[in-house]
Amino acid sequence: MNLRYWNRQHTFGLLVAVFSVLIFTPIVMYIFTWIDHSNILGFDDYLDKFLYNKQYRGKMISLAVVPNLIWFYWSMNKRNYNFTTGIILGSAVYVPYIIYNNFLQ
Repeated sequence: MNLRYWNRQHTFGLLVAVFSVLIFTPIVMYIFTWIDHSNILGFDDYLDKFLYNKQYRGKMISLAVVPNLIWFYWSMNKRNYNFTTGIILGSAVYVPYIIYNNFLQ
């Protein structure tokens, strides 16, 4: 991709990907709370683990990146390739953080 041809759709896709991860992270934690049948850990406990345990945080964020596939699939079907490129770049923003938390610590 050439940066000379960067346009609004690229930026919009990048912002959608970054903010959808921020929105879906609490939703993923709530799903884990709902799936936990033992009811030992509530949402507050998962939130504490997210805030204070770096490896757990990296895993939750990597799971929260997965819903970006919905945006990716939708934009590919609409043939909006500039938006798709922004989604890919927005998802790739989290890759160094996830690698650092999951593998280097």
